Amino acid sequence: MRNRFTIALPALMALAAVPAIAQMAPGLPGAPVKARVTAGTYPVDTAHTQVTWQVNHMGFSMLQGQFGASDGSLTIDPAKPNATTVDVSFATDQLSVTSPAFANHLKSKDFFDVAANPTARFVSTKVVANGNTAVVTGNLTIKGITKPVTLQATFVGAGVNPMNKKTNIGFRATGTINRSDFGLGMAVPVVSDKVDLTINAAFAAK
Repeated sequence: MRNRFTIALPALMALAAVPAIAQMAPGLPGAPVKARVTAGTYPVDTAHTQVTWQVNHMGFSMLQGQFGASDGSLTIDPAKPNATTVDVSFATDQLSVTSPAFANHLKSKDFFDVAANPTARFVSTKVVANGNTAVVTGNLTIKGITKPVTLQATFVGAGVNPMNKKTNIGFRATGTINRSDFGLGMAVPVVSDKVDLTINAAFAAK
């Protein structure tokens, strides 16, 4: 038993070091192959696009919530990756958190004020691609306040969706913002000002 453990441990450690995207099972319809991408404009797949935000709650725990995409598009040409543009809106009035009462609290004027601002929007202004990754700079608008944001993006995959026979393209991006920049919540420092963002974005051909 001890010898088996000694042999298996290095293999498990090596697997853990491989990025999750690279651990995907073979045979999936999508893969990070640029040749599978045809130049054009792709509407956002609202069923499979979301932004997850995370804050430090009082130093006790990391708290997360999520928004789904409501509209948007990706314009891309694999021969000119730096000319890529993305414009996606997220439904802040449909936010998902741990309880209905907490959701209503976040929807209030103290936070997202969804009655007056039901969506947030990200519009890219610059893309610097490097292989299957890119630095995407753009303007993020929340509660009518627009601030520049930089995202670190990774090409997850492209291919034909066997369900609808349409080309799908997907990316994952991460970044940070300060909630105080957008008037999100009270200034009392019981919740971190820093907000970590993770965006999983899917786009599908018409």
